[in-house]
Amino acid sequence: MFRSLLLMTFAILTGALGCAGKVKEIARNAQYSAYEAIGIEKRDLFKKQVAEVKEAQDDSKEEFQDALSQLKKVYGVDGGSLEREYRKLKSSYDDAHEEADEVRADIARLSTIAEDLFREWDKEIGEITSADLRSKSVSRRDETRAKYGAYFSQLKTSETRMAPVLKKFNDQVLYLKHNLNAKAIAGLKSEASKIESDISVLIQEMNQSIQKADDLILTL
Repeated sequence: MFRSLLLMTFAILTGALGCAGKVKEIARNAQYSAYEAIGIEKRDLFKKQVAEVKEAQDDSKEEFQDALSQLKKVYGVDGGSLEREYRKLKSSYDDAHEEADEVRADIARLSTIAEDLFREWDKEIGEITSADLRSKSVSRRDETRAKYGAYFSQLKTSETRMAPVLKKFNDQVLYLKHNLNAKAIAGLKSEASKIESDISVLIQEMNQSIQKADDLILTL
């Protein structure tokens, strides 16, 4: 009885999730149709989204660097101004966290648009009757897909580095919140070089993503 109920519940949930996915797909197709009606194709949206991810990463780099700068300032203050510097650090951390979330959201949108674009491209290649033109379109698709693949792989690498850095920042922000005194600062200084090293690697990964974005945009 319980097993049957469990299986039925699982089937209902699976169906609901499937329906939700179908609804999202229908909504996306409606949006694509609206864009196409005014002359904007999926490739245009794809190119625009690559540019938006690039911009989001640039903004995120600045926020991470600012948060690191604020953390270093905390290490250099006396007890009288520690509360003020803590608030600045908390604000910088919140900004970095917000920008990181924006990068993740932009990457997710890019992934969806790319999947839809290449699916459409594959379908339309099959509709080309000229062998020569079909071959050229296949080559163009493969070149774009290969560059996108390299770019997206780099994007995911940089994306995965953000969470550990933010976690370390959050540890320090919370610790300072609970221990606003010179002794607490002394205990945090040993972590500064670790965070600085992590941020340097993160920024390097982001710079590589940005470079690959420029290369990809040139092919579109």
